[in-house]
Amino acid sequence: MFEASPYLRQHAHNPVDWSPWGEAALARARRDGRPVFLSIGYATCHWCHVMEAESFEDEEVAALINARFVPVKVDREERPDLDDHYLKAVMALSGGGGWPMTLVLTPDGEPFFAATYLPARDGDRGARRGLISVLRELSELYATHRDRALELAKQTSARVRALSRPSPPGDLPGPEAIHAAVAAMARRFDPEHGGFGGAPKFPMPGGLELLLRYHHRTGDERALGMVAFTLERMANGGIRDQLGGGFHRYSTDERWEVPHFEQMLYDNAQLAAVYLDAAQATGRARFAEVAREVLEYLDREMAVEGGGFASATDADSRVPGSDRTEEGRYFTWTREELGSEELAGYFGVEGPGRRVLHVAAAPPEELRATVEEARARLLEIRRRRPPPARDDQVVAAWNGLAISAFARGAEVLSEPRYAQRAAKAADFLLREVRGHRTWRAGEARSAATLDDLAFVAQGLLDLFEATQERRWLSEAIALHRDLEAHFIDPASGAFRFTRDGEQVLDEDGVEPSGNAVAIRNLIRLAELTEDEHWRTQAMNALRGTSAALQRGVAAEWLLGSLDAALDAPPEIVVVAPRGGSTAAFESVLAKTFVPNRTVLLTTEGAAPISPLAEGKIAQRGQTTAYVCRHRVCDRPATDPAVFQQQLSEPEPLFTDHSPEPLPGR
Repeated sequence: MFEASPYLRQHAHNPVDWSPWGEAALARARRDGRPVFLSIGYATCHWCHVMEAESFEDEEVAALINARFVPVKVDREERPDLDDHYLKAVMALSGGGGWPMTLVLTPDGEPFFAATYLPARDGDRGARRGLISVLRELSELYATHRDRALELAKQTSARVRALSRPSPPGDLPGPEAIHAAVAAMARRFDPEHGGFGGAPKFPMPGGLELLLRYHHRTGDERALGMVAFTLERMANGGIRDQLGGGFHRYSTDERWEVPHFEQMLYDNAQLAAVYLDAAQATGRARFAEVAREVLEYLDREMAVEGGGFASATDADSRVPGSDRTEEGRYFTWTREELGSEELAGYFGVEGPGRRVLHVAAAPPEELRATVEEARARLLEIRRRRPPPARDDQVVAAWNGLAISAFARGAEVLSEPRYAQRAAKAADFLLREVRGHRTWRAGEARSAATLDDLAFVAQGLLDLFEATQERRWLSEAIALHRDLEAHFIDPASGAFRFTRDGEQVLDEDGVEPSGNAVAIRNLIRLAELTEDEHWRTQAMNALRGTSAALQRGVAAEWLLGSLDAALDAPPEIVVVAPRGGSTAAFESVLAKTFVPNRTVLLTTEGAAPISPLAEGKIAQRGQTTAYVCRHRVCDRPATDPAVFQQQLSEPEPLFTDHSPEPLPGR
C-alpha cells in the first residue's frame, strides 16, 4: 500500500491485504463475488491500535479476511465524506458510533453489517462474539442467502441517504431557539465539577461559545457562570496537560481528572479560542494564561515543517526500556519522580503507582515560584521519555481553526508573533494545500470539503482583522466564490459537504459544521464588502438548516450563526491621523468581548481596504473610533473610555420580552 496517509501506512505491513478505497477495490469485489471488509480509523486512535494488534496482525484473522472479503482501509481524516456516510450506517445498524469502524459492504458500497471495535475471538475482553465468528457468519450469509444481505444493505443505504438528504428550507427561527438550547444545557450542567452530563465528559467548545454569546446579548449571569466554572475546572484538571499546556481529547471521569490521552489539533484550536473569549467576557487573567499556553503548545509540539500544524498525537507511548506501549505513559508521574511532597500535593499525586497531574489545591503564595520552576523542570525531564507518535498529516480544516486561534490570540493577548504564526500557516495552506484536504511529505491529497474551505476562510478573516492586510480578505473571498460555485444545494440553500456532491451536513459535532462556519463568514463578508449577496447566501443557508436549528441538539455552532444573523453586528472603524496610533483603541478591543464585530484599523488618507472606512476621518487630529450598526453610527469617539462604553451596549437578543430564567441554580 503506497499511500501518504499515516493511518494507511501504519497498516501497510499487516498480513491483511489492504486496498485503499476506490473503484479498483469495488471492481475486484464485483469480479470475485465477495463482499468488502471496510475498516475506518485514524493514526492516533487508541482502539484502532488495539484492533490492529489483536486482529489485523493475527494470521488466522488475516487469512479469513483475505480469503472471503476484499479488505479496504480508509483514513477518516482524508475522507470525512466516507467517514460521515458510514458512521451513519454504524449508528443505524448498531445504535453506537466511534472508531475504529468495522463494516461489511456489497460490491456497490452498501453496508449490511456495521460495528465499531470487535475483539478477535469469542470471549475476548468479555465479548460474546468476536470478529472471526462474525465474519464467518457474514461470509456464509453472502454466499448462501445473498438476497437477504442485499436487501438489508439497500434498506440501510436508504436510511443513510435520508439522514444526509437536505431538509427543505424553512422559516428562520427566532431567539427562542437559542434560549431553548441554552436552557437545555443549563439542565445538564454539572454544578459540582463543571461541564455537561456525566462521564465521559467532553469540553464542548461550541456549547461554551453559545453560552458566552447568550450572556453577551442577555446579561444572564448564570450563562457566564457555567462557562467560567467549567473552564476553571478543565484548566485545573488532568484533561489539560499541566506541564505542556495542551488539552487531551476528553475526560473518562466526571471530575476532568483522568483523560483519554490523545491530543487533537481541532480540540486545542477551539479551546484556545474559547479561553480567549472567556478572558474578555470575565476579565480573568487566568483564562488568558491558559489560552497562551495552548498556543505555545501548538507552536512547540504540533508545528510541521513549512508552516502548517500536525493533526494529533497518540494516546499511547512506549514504556522506557521496553517495546511495550501504554496509554498515557508519557504524561503520568509517581511521587518519587516529582521529587517533593509539596509538588505531589499540588499535583494530586497520591498513593503508589503512576498518576495524571492535576491541580489538587492552589499553592500558597510562597510556593508559586517553586511550582512554576518545577513545571519547567518536569517538562524538560519528560522530553527525554519516548513521546507519543504524532500524526503529521496536515488537515486544511483543522489548520483553519488553528489560524483563527492564533489570529485571535494576537489581538486579545497583544502578541504580534501569534499573528505572524497564523500568517505562516495561512501561506502554507494557500501555497501547498489549496483545493485539497490533506498534505503530508510534500503531497496534497483528497479534494477539499466544505469544512476545509469554510474553516480556512474563517481563519483568513480573523487574520485580516488581526493584521489589516488586504490579501487575507481577498483570499477569503476567493474561497467563498468557490463555495458559491460548487457547494450550494439548490433545493435547500445550505452548503453541501463535497464539491458538486449530495450530502448536506447540518449538525455540529466536536467541530462546528461547515454550514455554521460558512454562514458566519458570509455575514462578515457582507459587512466588510457591503455586498449584500453574501448576506443573502447566509440567510438562505440558515433557512436550509432550519430543521437542525429548531432541534437544537448538536447545533450549538449553528445557533451561534443564528445569533450573528439576528444581531446588529458592530461595524468598528478606528482612524488614526497621519503619524498617529490606534494602539489605545486596540487595547480596548483586546479586553472586550464583542462576538459579531467587524474591525477596521486605518490611517487618515490611506486607501480604504473596505467600504466601511470610506468618509471616516480622524476628528480634530485625534485617533477616532466609529461604532456603527447597519451603517448607522454612534457619535465618533476620540476617548478610549467612551469607545469602551459604546462596545458595552450590545443589541439585545430579545427586544419585546424577557425569556424564562435558565433552570438550575
